[in-house]
Amino acid sequence: MPESSPEAARGAAPAGRGLYFDDLPVGQTFTSPARTVTEADIVLFAGVSGDYNPLHTDEVFAAQTVFRGRIAHGLLVQAVASGLAWQLGIFDGTIAALKEMVIRFQSPVMPGDTVRLELAVAEKDPEPSKRRGWVRFDSRVRNQRGDTVIDGSWTTLMHRKLDRKRELTREGASG
Repeated sequence: MPESSPEAARGAAPAGRGLYFDDLPVGQTFTSPARTVTEADIVLFAGVSGDYNPLHTDEVFAAQTVFRGRIAHGLLVQAVASGLAWQLGIFDGTIAALKEMVIRFQSPVMPGDTVRLELAVAEKDPEPSKRRGWVRFDSRVRNQRGDTVIDGSWTTLMHRKLDRKRELTREGASG
């Protein structure tokens, strides 16, 4: 991909193509597109999750708290971050499993805040096999002011290039 493309500027994979274990050097970073957390997101998440805590659903109550207004559910923001990661394209067809997410909530997200996800390849382990390896990403969600609202890490099991080539060869031979 040309270095001047928008995908290269964000560290994203070309559309429709994921990155393999072998394509992810330690230190590489990716920044997602932005997404605004809306009133509708918060109401719908309360309904889906059953979490009707008044910090999320009652403006009068929430106005009397340290937050001075309603805040988005932390797990809603983490779910949005997961979607933003998928939009990067780096996991498209190349992630075998998500093993672990470490989530530390740092600052509240208010209705109307806009967030971005930053993922940085922090550590790689070639285990468990020649076909796949573990990749740990440091993750950080920032709001429109650059404040960190969530930080943590994601541990993924990523396919290697050889593994995917063998699968495609087998699919072609059996079809």
